[in-house]
Amino acid sequence: MLLLAATAAASWGGASRPTAAHLASTPRRARAGLPPRMGPSQLAQLAAVTTLSIDTGDLAVIEAMAATGYITDATTNPLFVSQAGLSGDPKYAALVDEAVAYAKAETSDTDDAVALAMDRLAVNLGCEIVKLVDGYVSTEVDPRLSFNVEESLKRARRIIGMYEAAGVPRSRILIKLAGTWEGLRAMEQLEKEGITCNITLVFGFLQAVAAAQFGARLISPFPGRIKDWHAAAAGEPAKLYEPEEDPGVLEVRRMYAYYKRYGHETICMPASWRPSRGKGFELDEIMALAGTDRMTIPPALLERLNSSEEELPRKLSPELASHSCADEELAGGYIDEPTFRFLLNQDGCTTEKMAEGIRSFVSDTEKLEAAIRQKLAA
Repeated sequence: MLLLAATAAASWGGASRPTAAHLASTPRRARAGLPPRMGPSQLAQLAAVTTLSIDTGDLAVIEAMAATGYITDATTNPLFVSQAGLSGDPKYAALVDEAVAYAKAETSDTDDAVALAMDRLAVNLGCEIVKLVDGYVSTEVDPRLSFNVEESLKRARRIIGMYEAAGVPRSRILIKLAGTWEGLRAMEQLEKEGITCNITLVFGFLQAVAAAQFGARLISPFPGRIKDWHAAAAGEPAKLYEPEEDPGVLEVRRMYAYYKRYGHETICMPASWRPSRGKGFELDEIMALAGTDRMTIPPALLERLNSSEEELPRKLSPELASHSCADEELAGGYIDEPTFRFLLNQDGCTTEKMAEGIRSFVSDTEKLEAAIRQKLAA
């Protein structure tokens, strides 16, 4: 089992983050002066009603968390791949060196080699993660292609091809694409080819409906960032909410209920969390969405869940959600492009937060690209 050392407990709500050393066994719990467990942790309670994914690229942390038996999946993004590639850690440096050597052997064109090496690095990291978890591993297509269907398809197929050449079946991988119109259409084609997808940067109901209609295996709505936008839009960036009134919680519940009422098999996996009631309540949104299909949670919050034995009641279930859904199914099947773009334009939260998210991921990607170019030139 994991433990939460007293000194770490004070800092994990802030800038510091747990390391593999924090993820220790029960005997270490005693050495830290913590009492033995008397009941199931909140992590165990949550894992009983929601499939859990860890949101990190740190292999040591993933291994330690997976050993608890409560974490089955893992998600990565351009930030995690960039952190791994730029860390200087010998384990990750070897992944980078292999990616660069692979790209050099495959093409003499510098730009093509850079793109190939970056895809290869993401796959190399994913292959290491696949060894540590039993479920899905998400790997993201270059976010600079979020508005390019054909290039997204090309890169996604290449990523899957590299995984399969390494002995990892496509059934283990979720290709991450942004919830743009182009990302959704690329996803639709990939799903038809048996390449399962994770539509990420989901901030509104429109994206969730379109993703389900186009056949996405999974979506990643971001309740914390939805909350941020609504608080800022109200002119109160630091505004606090009761968890049941948190705009991010309400939006994810709406998506989940719609899926259950109309029999969509798309998985709802929220990510990116905020404390509804402010500092000290970092688990608010997670607890308010307990029972959703899946969640991806960063290590610090997984540790907080594991350190507490307070009751964590289930809040969502397919039956209750289905009955509570007030939205009607879109007549005629698919949302067409003009309708999608108009409704997206009318949704300030989705438009602004998705653009912000893509910009952030592009920034991380470009930092990694610069380092890869240097290595290729060496």
